Amino acid sequence: MSEVPEMLDRARRALERFHDVQVDDDGAVTFVHGAVPCVVQGLELEEGLPVLNVTCVVAWDLPVEVDVPTRVAMGAGEGLFGTPRVVRGDNGWDVTLRYAFPVAGLAEKPLGTLLMLVAGNASALRAELMD
Repeated sequence: MSEVPEMLDRARRALERFHDVQVDDDGAVTFVHGAVPCVVQGLELEEGLPVLNVTCVVAWDLPVEVDVPTRVAMGAGEGLFGTPRVVRGDNGWDVTLRYAFPVAGLAEKPLGTLLMLVAGNASALRAELMD
């Protein structure tokens, strides 16, 4: 039996201490931290190994004249919680930050702390890139 619905519900409860959250039809939990939209999705890699994946959309349509990939590679938003990715979209640079972690045994309060560390890192990266 999949643990995904229960862990997403735990993530929702943890996040509601800090933000207004939405639950999508597929169970994903979405919220906005500062100006950064984030989504928490869950999967079970194998039985007994539930994992949460947090994806934050840090910035979008940044001017191509700005060397965003180099700024990110040189440590903009350097933090322990999340991996940034830079993609050139149709209208400029788009930047996301992703973090995946096993959630088994993680209680609601520490889960909320971990999720806020990821969202805070995404917000810090956004602040650096928007300067």
